[in-house]
Amino acid sequence: MLEPLRQGLPPLNLAAASDAASCALPACYEAVREARRFTRGTLGQWDLDDRFDDVCLVVSELVTNALRHALPAGAPRPTAPDPPVRLHLMRWSERLVCAVRDPSDDGPVTRASDDFSAESGRGLFLVDSFSDGWGWHPVAGALGGKVVWALFRLACPAGRSRPGT
Repeated sequence: MLEPLRQGLPPLNLAAASDAASCALPACYEAVREARRFTRGTLGQWDLDDRFDDVCLVVSELVTNALRHALPAGAPRPTAPDPPVRLHLMRWSERLVCAVRDPSDDGPVTRASDDFSAESGRGLFLVDSFSDGWGWHPVAGALGGKVVWALFRLACPAGRSRPGT
């Protein structure tokens, strides 16, 4: 299920993820609400409720970008049985990755962070501000498209410290 995410993630062993969940999202703006609901439920199951606000904001931006730019209005919607946008949440002991797959081969476009008069384009600035890093990579193979991901560092388990601290 997560094979398409092997490319585009920071150096993490997907097989070592302690938890992983994903949901397919329809090609409509109600999908953003569904992504937030799914994120809240998943983070609650993983005892990460304290991270919900930041993670939810980033998930909302990534899903909105996928719907707005990868599936522009008026464009024919893919007819494949798999919905065109998919949200993946993966947790390791000290990291959480949110990844959104969409059918577009075009990379995300960032705008200047000081251009707040623009109608849109601040989403990736918010992703960058609220996550510990983000990136994207094309998906190889028959699926095509891309994955845009955001990384969150989690508090270390009790009794352990991060290297260098």
